[in-house]
Amino acid sequence: MTTEPVTQPEFEYDVDFATGQPYPIWERARRECPVIHTETGMVDRPAYHVARYDDVEHVLRDGKTFSSSINAEHIGQFMGELILAMGGAEHRAYRNLVAHAFRASALERWDAQLIRPTITRLLDDVAPAGRADLVQAITSKYPVQVICGIVGVPLEDSAQFHRWAELINTGPLDPPSGLAASQAMREYLEPIVDDRRHNPRDDLISDLVHAEIDGHQLTDEKIYGFLRLLLPAGAETTFRVMGNALVALLTHPDTMANVVADPGLLPAVIEETLRWETSVTQVSRVAATDTEIGGCPVEAGAPISVLTGSANRDEARYDVPEEWRIDRPAHNHLAFGTGQHQCLGMHLARLELRVGLDEILTRLPNLRLDPDAPPPLIQGFAFRGPDTIPVLFDTH
Repeated sequence: MTTEPVTQPEFEYDVDFATGQPYPIWERARRECPVIHTETGMVDRPAYHVARYDDVEHVLRDGKTFSSSINAEHIGQFMGELILAMGGAEHRAYRNLVAHAFRASALERWDAQLIRPTITRLLDDVAPAGRADLVQAITSKYPVQVICGIVGVPLEDSAQFHRWAELINTGPLDPPSGLAASQAMREYLEPIVDDRRHNPRDDLISDLVHAEIDGHQLTDEKIYGFLRLLLPAGAETTFRVMGNALVALLTHPDTMANVVADPGLLPAVIEETLRWETSVTQVSRVAATDTEIGGCPVEAGAPISVLTGSANRDEARYDVPEEWRIDRPAHNHLAFGTGQHQCLGMHLARLELRVGLDEILTRLPNLRLDPDAPPPLIQGFAFRGPDTIPVLFDTH
């Protein structure tokens, strides 16, 4: 007697990029198909999507087997020469050039000089009104103004940078717009970079222009590549996750009251929000050799979507993971990735979130959702956040 091999049906999924809700599909995947094979991927060839925490962590920590070089193929078209796409000694050298600017100790000086004044200025415009859309008035402006200040871009141009950042980040969905934004950002930055060569200041562009690796300065392409990565990354991700934190607080009024009474709870708010609704749900890798993930064979050259958003809701690691609860036991999450490409800006993001949320809760007393407006909705596939947060608050 012979038995026919059993073939599982393809676990295909289609989630709208802008408005999708991928978590129910990822929950099913973690149970039934933790390494999803799809016929189409980010670079027009079959791809694998990794859903479980342990497998995601394994892929991110093994940079030799799972290379980040694929970032040059898709987002690299829009950002240029990317530290994200480098590996090994080259990656270490370039990361070390810029890492000092993002150490937690180095960032504390930006708190008083830049971060707190930025959120204070934005709240000054809002506080007398008694109502606001926190996305339009605060979260869409605050992180991009901070990153422009650190880099050395004039504050009055931050809204333009926010628009370019959005178009570059979503470049693979609309290549003509992404490429045009990339070129426009470069043309804007060229005279600033040239000025810093001759007149260095206390900003990141000056650091990049004058930095050396083994006696060699960064090429123009590497400078513009890093700035095209940093401005979108520093603006887009923090803007969305700050919105997610505000939605969580506003829909858990008892928790918000506790946080208002005890701002020492803010770090727990931030870490739980990063786990529960991080702003970027996946990162890209490519198999450098034939290998396997969680027992699933993966061929060399195959693109891999590493679903950090799914990993952060893995039932094997977190109790009732779909709930937002700030009293969870401390447990590492993967919102900033892990391994050699762990997010360089994670200390900056945490500092901006802590200062920004503290100031919002202090300056806008009795903050609450506007009952006459639709409730805010966190949505999106690869990037998640609310488009609007209509609120009311008391005026002094």
